[in-house]
Amino acid sequence: MEVRLAGRVEALTPSTTLAITAKAKELKEQGEDVIGLGAGEPDFNTPQHILDAATVSMNEGHTKYTPSAGLPALKMAIISKFEKDQGLTYKANEIIVGNGAKHILYTLFQVILDEGDEVIIPTPYWVSYPEQVKLAGGVPVYVEGKEANQFKITPEQLVSVITNKTKAVIINSPSNPTGVIYSAEELQALGEICLEHNVLIVSDEIYEKLIYGHNQHTSIAQLSPELKEQTIVVNGVSKSHSMTGWRIGYAAGNKEIIAAMTNLASHSTSNPTTTAQYAAIAAYNGSQEPVEEMRKAFESRLEIIYEKLVSIPGFTCVKPQGAFYLYPNVKAAAEMTGYKDVDAFVEALLVEAKVAVIPGSGFGTPDNIRLSYATSLDLLEKAVDRMKQFVESKR
Repeated sequence: MEVRLAGRVEALTPSTTLAITAKAKELKEQGEDVIGLGAGEPDFNTPQHILDAATVSMNEGHTKYTPSAGLPALKMAIISKFEKDQGLTYKANEIIVGNGAKHILYTLFQVILDEGDEVIIPTPYWVSYPEQVKLAGGVPVYVEGKEANQFKITPEQLVSVITNKTKAVIINSPSNPTGVIYSAEELQALGEICLEHNVLIVSDEIYEKLIYGHNQHTSIAQLSPELKEQTIVVNGVSKSHSMTGWRIGYAAGNKEIIAAMTNLASHSTSNPTTTAQYAAIAAYNGSQEPVEEMRKAFESRLEIIYEKLVSIPGFTCVKPQGAFYLYPNVKAAAEMTGYKDVDAFVEALLVEAKVAVIPGSGFGTPDNIRLSYATSLDLLEKAVDRMKQFVESKR
């Protein structure tokens, strides 16, 4: 039987992250001692009080359908979270809960984009942004966040790419893959341009709880009532509460957009997983001490491993302010070790040094690699030592 796939999926770019992960898994199954630094999830278990709440919910018979946009009690927990953390006030009809922040973003683009609409995406970007825009018939428009500016775009860059087809701009702060954070002043400047040109702001704040040093997270929606109206905030419990597999994300914003997303969800997913929603209620209404403990652990790892990483010949790195990734530029290291590009260097690191990292080509910046420090300090130090030995042995 000859199968013809839809053009929309044939145009998708394969996930670089999954490809490297699959190769690393294959080597491990062959008995190789591979250290994987590609993880996009905390290495902590979900806190016990959240696990307990999920068990209680099932035992009490909460295993049926829920409203498509999420349980009212979960919406109230999310509303309380916004009030406490950002001083933002939302109503229940301005909140939708979905099957992870990734699916929330997918649903959002499906309801706001028509064929040919443009979405401005700063580089480096999370790998799924462009693909989701394309799946909705949109056109990704890339703007280079220069390394000299901590990978952040400027107002001048933003205004230079806005056209009459521009529908939205994505802001991811703290960023995956760089870990950098936009300041309130930087967000204000970008926001004023979006207001002037009626560009919707998609603010991905999934890493907001993982902030280090004296840095602070600011949501662009909290800067003014006008910016709140112009912004769809996307968040979830995956990274903050180590609940990646529970698949609970949400969006907050304009009620017409939220209503459209809810209508689409009713025909695609019915509702977020019921048990996971009860777990998420406990995540927000219960103790936040596990969140802080995890944040401190990541910060401690960062302080130790960053200095070791930048001591590798040919590695330079903007120090992250949040999330749990390092994003060094390794172009010089690839050149001095004789590889044609960073992708080839990454493959050699995996095969010869037995360290799996993600090439920056998947994030729109081919001179970089992404390393996750959401793994034990012992493994992190071993991995960096292996990379250093690998580079020094080939110089």
